[in-house]
Amino acid sequence: MKNKKVFITVMVCIILVVSIFFIFFRKNTAKNLKIGNNTTSQEIVDYILNISSYETKVEVEIKSNKSENKYILKQIYNGPEDNWQEVIEPSNIAGIKIMKKGKNLTLENSHLNLTSMYENYEYVSDNSLDLSSFIQDYKENKNAKFKEKENEIIMQTSSGEKKKIERSLYISKQTGMPIKMEIQDTNKKIAVYILYKEVIVNS
Repeated sequence: MKNKKVFITVMVCIILVVSIFFIFFRKNTAKNLKIGNNTTSQEIVDYILNISSYETKVEVEIKSNKSENKYILKQIYNGPEDNWQEVIEPSNIAGIKIMKKGKNLTLENSHLNLTSMYENYEYVSDNSLDLSSFIQDYKENKNAKFKEKENEIIMQTSSGEKKKIERSLYISKQTGMPIKMEIQDTNKKIAVYILYKEVIVNS
């Protein structure tokens, strides 16, 4: 009888340990996803949505009725209250850093005419270019969805009611990494095109 109780106790402990391990494994699958032939599109989407820290180098093209501007930006994101981006090109605004620490937004290189920069480079001083902004919008937007192409997954979200802005993030099925992002204006024209030159996911 005593041996039976010991056996039951041991079995219950084993089941608990296995259950805890299974829950932990499921919770961390998205963060540690290794892309392979059997990886589903939903797993890749979940992986993107669980990115919490990254570094990117992006090539950005911003179009308007009057002009077309190109930039190269470096972005580092360590969380909603610790992130920054730096303009690498063009040379006339190179070195500008837009940093968020806690509740504070800071601009470095203040000897430049920043008022003019805000007027002419609206998207550069906006966080809509950030991957993190897209991820947050996708999580909160009930109309967010994704579709598949042969080698890509396209995650789509939109914001605004009267002036609807749509964003599409293209993900490689082979690597699970972002390839490009397109932001459409209210007239369904591409206002911003972002090409991901480098993406390093830290977690």
